Amino acid sequence: MEKICLVATIPAVVHAFLRGHAQAAAEKYEVTVICNSADKHLLNDLSGRLILLPIKRKPSPLGDALVLLQLFRLFRCERFDIVHSHMPKTGLLGMLAAWLAGIPIRINTFHGEVWVTRSGWRRAALKLIDRLIVLLATNILVVSLSQKRFLESEGVLPPNTAKLIGAGSVCGVDTTRFHPDKIIGNKMRNNLGIANDAHVILFVGRLNHDKGMLDLAAAFGKIAKYHSNVVLLLVGSEEDVPFVKMQEICCAAADRLYHVNFSANPEHYMMLADIYCLPSYREGFGMTIIEAAACAVPTVASRIHGIADAVADGKTGFLFPAGDVEALTKCLLKLIVEKDLRQQMGEKARHRANRLFSSKKIIGETMMFYDRLIVQRLHKHGKMSD
Repeated sequence: MEKICLVATIPAVVHAFLRGHAQAAAEKYEVTVICNSADKHLLNDLSGRLILLPIKRKPSPLGDALVLLQLFRLFRCERFDIVHSHMPKTGLLGMLAAWLAGIPIRINTFHGEVWVTRSGWRRAALKLIDRLIVLLATNILVVSLSQKRFLESEGVLPPNTAKLIGAGSVCGVDTTRFHPDKIIGNKMRNNLGIANDAHVILFVGRLNHDKGMLDLAAAFGKIAKYHSNVVLLLVGSEEDVPFVKMQEICCAAADRLYHVNFSANPEHYMMLADIYCLPSYREGFGMTIIEAAACAVPTVASRIHGIADAVADGKTGFLFPAGDVEALTKCLLKLIVEKDLRQQMGEKARHRANRLFSSKKIIGETMMFYDRLIVQRLHKHGKMSD
């Protein structure tokens, strides 16, 4: 039986993006998943073997060197047929260790580029790391067509070397989890103390600058002055933007700003939302957008590569220039005021998500991609008859 290894930084990434891949791959391959031990409880029922290594999200020269050595030893011992890495840190460590160990099929998926919001030597260094990953990998996957074009224009990817699975995203959206449900939505509103007739703007993700949290707080502060029945709900862990900072920006409307830490069931919050908002400065795709769409929630998001593939502008939501608080405010207000438009866009978003981005479709095409690579290798080495 052929052996596949999936490598990511943290269990939350495995839980959100790779659980379905591991389950599907385990039906025909021997599967190993590698990540660190933070929130390892999220992976209690994961398909395949789980190996926990001390992978740190932030740069750690000594720690990273140790993990690289551990990965190299593991890969050389296990002789995986495929090593597939995700996220920047494990992209570099995973592809380098796999190359050193002679793993024949080395795949890396670019999720999003950290260096987009950096400048100077930091931007140049991070781009150089991505170029190195491309050199070490035998196959590169991207999560959106606009991301592919962007990376090619920046010289990270040679033209026509990367592959896009389906219409985009890593794993698609599980429509058995993400779908409209007013009963659950109303129950969640009651649990949070949000009125059933309130207009809820939702954000799901890490609270940091790159996600546009300060812009969202400023826009909400403007809207709240004139609309007393609008609330902003943030679901995600605090990073470089503390929740209290957003409360300060919202001033008098701070009591209509809600925060819930990381949730393993984001679909429950999307079921209560009226508008989803992702004012990010960088995204590979914008997975939460199609999850909200599957729940019939339209999106207001920044017009950047990645997100442009997740939102059909003017049909399933609105796109605005990243960093433009006035434009963000106007887009949100339009959907708050025009109920019929909001509902029409929500329904179009749901149909588009189901048609293009179902997890069954995306994961199925990923498994076919693995199959083709393994068959090609077996043919090349004469291990399979024609």
